[in-house]
Amino acid sequence: MSKPAVFTALFALFLTAFVCPAQAGPNFSGDWKMNIAKSDFGPVPAPEVLTRSIKHHDPTLEISTHQKGARGEVNSELKYTTDGKPCVNTVQGAEAKGVAKWNGDSLTIESERDFQGTAITATEVWTLSDGGKTLTIKNHVTVPKQGEYDLKYVFDKQ
Repeated sequence: MSKPAVFTALFALFLTAFVCPAQAGPNFSGDWKMNIAKSDFGPVPAPEVLTRSIKHHDPTLEISTHQKGARGEVNSELKYTTDGKPCVNTVQGAEAKGVAKWNGDSLTIESERDFQGTAITATEVWTLSDGGKTLTIKNHVTVPKQGEYDLKYVFDKQ
């Protein structure tokens, strides 16, 4: 292949990378209800009810959660951007810092918050399946002096 042909081919490839937008990841928007039979709470008591309303317009991700269980009811509002920029939320009166970023078709959210003087860290991996009707969140939690454990939340789209 001649030098002009190689140059033209490389230029076309370079131009395509800028003209064609990157493929967006899945959209998690919707109202979701926990499927307790498919979820796994490990050492943590399962809630009676866990619902999430998610508004996802990449890179903006807004999550409203309602949870009801033995310890009462808890509602939370979280906001992230999926571009890896740090975000700060308030959870039960305490600051929670987090970063959300794409890893292929999965979204990873790494967060840290203080709970009664203890820094709790969590890494969540979000995936969609069943044609976008099932949201699975695998959560690895670390609590100093108490250890690490894994949780799996499975949600059905409503």
